Amino acid sequence: MKKDQAWGIASAVGAYTLWGFLPIYWKLIQQIPALEILAHRIVWCLLFMGIVLFATRGMLSFCQEIRSIAHQRKRLLGLVCAAALITLNWLIYIWAVNDNRIVETSLGYYINPLVSVFLGIIVLKERLTFWQTVAVVLAGLGVLNLTFNFGAFPWVSVSLAISFGLYGLVKKIVNIGAITSITLETLLLSPLALIYIVYLQQQEVGAFDFGQSMITGMLIGSGIVTAIPMVLFSNSAIRLPLTVLGFIQYLSPTIALFIGVFLYHEPFSLTHLISFSLIWLALGIFSLARTRTFVRIEAIVMKTAKKYFSAKGEDYF
Repeated sequence: MKKDQAWGIASAVGAYTLWGFLPIYWKLIQQIPALEILAHRIVWCLLFMGIVLFATRGMLSFCQEIRSIAHQRKRLLGLVCAAALITLNWLIYIWAVNDNRIVETSLGYYINPLVSVFLGIIVLKERLTFWQTVAVVLAGLGVLNLTFNFGAFPWVSVSLAISFGLYGLVKKIVNIGAITSITLETLLLSPLALIYIVYLQQQEVGAFDFGQSMITGMLIGSGIVTAIPMVLFSNSAIRLPLTVLGFIQYLSPTIALFIGVFLYHEPFSLTHLISFSLIWLALGIFSLARTRTFVRIEAIVMKTAKKYFSAKGEDYF
């Protein structure tokens, strides 16, 4: 069991580390429009996932999954929604990285776990605990601080957090494994992506050119750098509890933040520091909310609040 968990941790660290360094990859082909990169990413990811399924002898179960989903309208609709959401997320991310907004993308993936909690409350009717409420409020203050000080809403960060949060929610409802899901999603999207690539090539404005082997190789490789972290993540998800995965997931935006600030010299002002600090505090509280110490503090706070409102003749509990 320990060996299995160690392999799960190694896979999770590998997945989130690769996702963290992904901005460098997109920066190397930033001269190509984001939509064209996205189209190649979808097509080559599908091809690579097909190779993975054949190599792992998972093609039979994949075909069975397709047949099952085809007869369940809600799951099919959910899969289409998931494909649309991940496409939007990928497009915003690639564009933002190549527009020198890596710090903003990092903020988005820090916010994402809290957005997922919020969506769980709205859609799945889950109840917010005391500490989860504190965490969401702190994160909200962090976003508001950026908005008021820069005079612009951090739409890149929030769009990435919401799109990926909704993607996770839809996948939870549809209940499809990570490898099967990403293969089916890219399968749905590939016809449109391929048509767009062929159109660009016919207009002689496409970047895919065997005369430029580095660019062409990196466009093909975009599918590989998309698929490998997904395979690693899938491997870790079945071996690790969500609490462990929850801690490891912050590795990705942390690496991206350092890359944005120190490698590409993106601005990181006092306003950024205050907002990020509020969100880091929120994530710390959110991650530790179920520990014994925090549960005891919550019990004390709730008991005190109940006595206070009871004394005033008000009943909120």
